[in-house]
Amino acid sequence: MTQKVALVTGAARGQGAAIVTRLRADGIAVAAGDLLIDELTAAAADDPGILPLALDVTSAEQWANAVQQTVAHFGSLTALVNNAGVLHRASLAKETADGFEGSWRVNTLGPFLGIQAALAHLREAEGAAIVNTCSTGAIRAFPNHAAYASSKWALRGLTQSAAAELSPLGIRVNAVFPGPVQTPMLSEDTQARLAERSVMGRLGQPGEIADAVAFLVSDQASFITGSELVVDGGQCLQIG
Repeated sequence: MTQKVALVTGAARGQGAAIVTRLRADGIAVAAGDLLIDELTAAAADDPGILPLALDVTSAEQWANAVQQTVAHFGSLTALVNNAGVLHRASLAKETADGFEGSWRVNTLGPFLGIQAALAHLREAEGAAIVNTCSTGAIRAFPNHAAYASSKWALRGLTQSAAAELSPLGIRVNAVFPGPVQTPMLSEDTQARLAERSVMGRLGQPGEIADAVAFLVSDQASFITGSELVVDGGQCLQIG
């Protein structure tokens, strides 16, 4: 059986690091991409199944290099996990063009460039899969999140479009929709506020999102494409 190899972005911390750990537990080799290359290198020092890669997901050139390095090192690429993202808050009145575009470049353009860069190798792989990290912000609206939410709505659309186009080629495309997760992306005050309001009385843990990603990458999800897996502790139940 061909070795399964996943390229995971935003892999240095929080949710991304948990995804790397979970996929490695399943025996999947991982090319871990992030701007924080020193942290990646330190984390991968004792595991030859992890290849740390410096990757700015908004750069087509860096994407091409990352895919090339992955295939050169592991021999194939069978899965892409577009996890890198930025959370940017501003009211419509105070939003700037740079702030708005920055969210879109990371959250939407990045996954698009990744799919393009990986496509030729995924077409050759058996059981190929793409998983995009979306957000409950792409299900219902939150105030002061115009840039973030609209970029995630666009990623939701990209996921659906890619699934329709690529599934006949043997590439499954799905998305996970995390709710509030205990990661450095949220300040301690924000975490406390969201946990207090949560239906389940707590935030999600990075490993719980990683479990969902691992399932969608796995052979157990071989008949699932175009799916939107919400992992939010019931957050969307509270959004009216």
